[in-house]
Amino acid sequence: MIKYVVKENKNKKSPAYGKWYAYPVVEETMDLSALAKHMEEHNTGFSEAMCLGMMTAMVKCIKEQLLAGKNVKIDNLAIFSVGIRNKEGAKTEADFSVANNIGSVKLRARATGILSNANLNSVASVRRASSVVGGTTIPSGGDSTSGGDSTSGGSTTTNPGDGLE
Repeated sequence: MIKYVVKENKNKKSPAYGKWYAYPVVEETMDLSALAKHMEEHNTGFSEAMCLGMMTAMVKCIKEQLLAGKNVKIDNLAIFSVGIRNKEGAKTEADFSVANNIGSVKLRARATGILSNANLNSVASVRRASSVVGGTTIPSGGDSTSGGDSTSGGSTTTNPGDGLE
């Protein structure tokens, strides 16, 4: 179940200023150790230590391959690649330099397979959060939707979103 809160857009420069939008509530960020423990509890046949060791090595190898100029695809998760943040364009190719025109490199991840947006939309259930730490209390009754393949019940709803996704 994905919980959400509703917030008003207060950016006066935005065309969406004054409109209200849903934002997901993140209850926890799992690190590799917690994920390894969770995987062990799913009877994978591997211990927490084995899962952690394999995932730690995988992260190092993904970084190594990205820095070698390769993309890395992990089926049903993401395609990892490197992007470039440009500072500004050079007037000519001869004027281009890394120092003047490239700001930084960045990690990109594009969801694939069962984690693609289309697939998540078909199975996700959303419900308004009843309260948020550090926030205000928000009623939770009757304001939920679920995807078409979800077994959690509710009606299937299509939400066009705020156009800023």
